[in-house]
Amino acid sequence: MAMAMAMAAAAAAAAMAAAAEGSDASTGAGAGRWLPPHSPSGLVLQTVEMHTGGEPLRIIPHLEAAEEAAAVGGLSLLSLRRQVAATQDHVRRALMHEPRGHGGMYGAVVVRGAAAAAGAHLAALFLHGAGYSAMCGHAVMALGRFALDYGLVAAPSCPETAVHLRCPCGPVTAFVPWDGHRSGNPVRFHSVPAFAVTTDLAIDVPGYGKVVVDIGYGGTFYAFLSAEQLGLDVCSSKTRDLVNAASAVTEAVKKQFKLHHPESEDLAFLYGTILTDGKDVFSEEPTTNICVFADEQVDRSPTGSGVTARIALQYHKGLIQLNQTRTFRSSTTGSLFTGKAVKEAKLGDCNAVVVEVSGEAFYIGTTTFTVEEEDPLKYGFFFK
Repeated sequence: MAMAMAMAAAAAAAAMAAAAEGSDASTGAGAGRWLPPHSPSGLVLQTVEMHTGGEPLRIIPHLEAAEEAAAVGGLSLLSLRRQVAATQDHVRRALMHEPRGHGGMYGAVVVRGAAAAAGAHLAALFLHGAGYSAMCGHAVMALGRFALDYGLVAAPSCPETAVHLRCPCGPVTAFVPWDGHRSGNPVRFHSVPAFAVTTDLAIDVPGYGKVVVDIGYGGTFYAFLSAEQLGLDVCSSKTRDLVNAASAVTEAVKKQFKLHHPESEDLAFLYGTILTDGKDVFSEEPTTNICVFADEQVDRSPTGSGVTARIALQYHKGLIQLNQTRTFRSSTTGSLFTGKAVKEAKLGDCNAVVVEVSGEAFYIGTTTFTVEEEDPLKYGFFFK
């Protein structure tokens, strides 16, 4: 099946290339064209489009410059992320920003070969409107399905296949249903060790006053607090008001608290703030949150790395036990993820837990994007 899909993908690519060169289909020159003409030196970018819980994922299956840098330079994934940011950021802007993307777009560059060594099936760099992330749970779930369906795992097993991924924050494993022909749902993944950074930290937020936040790490760092502390309701307040408040908290925490990562200072940055309904004590009922990350970008899903960090905080506080499953709801789409702490771990000197997060990822299409060199907006624009 994987071989057939690979052959089909190759045939589709050949057809696209032929169309781009203006070959005729059978009814005359140009009649078979279905890829717009583009500058000889312009980019042609093929993507696979997915979403997990409503949060988009634009997958770039092959970025030659990234794979060459990984192979030639022997770079770590964090170093590769820096190099791609320095030399290929026009690709991110072209695909994440308008007119090809939008304010909530998210992406992943798949890197194979040298960068996916040490037992991993693939490595991934995560892209968003403002830059590059260290971890993305919704992307991991989608990439787990992608890896099986596009033949990146040599011999998938039924009823579930483990897909090993390298992320900038470290190795993660996705567990993907497989029926012998195609991948399915739900997909679950085991995180890098997640931990509580600090709890009950008093922060002065301009315009809102003093609030108390927790900070957790789930592959990247988040501040957590109930929306009620900011005079809001995560379920009923206007999204714009929630975004403004969360962004103010993020900026205040960055100024008033210094983060440290036990293994790499490249990871020591606050990615965003997650506002919750305050329901942190274990319950069978869902708890609702909204994640505002990067430059006021809103996650449409419950946020995989955010669920990871929140579970780590709840476990640290003694509010949940190992293998107690909680359900997390996105306030934006109503989509659901589940999460549970599955085992204790260490990250440097930090007491940590490995968290399992589960959700549903779906394909929505494939796209070929072109860039015309004379286009003054060829690498996109960011509109807020």
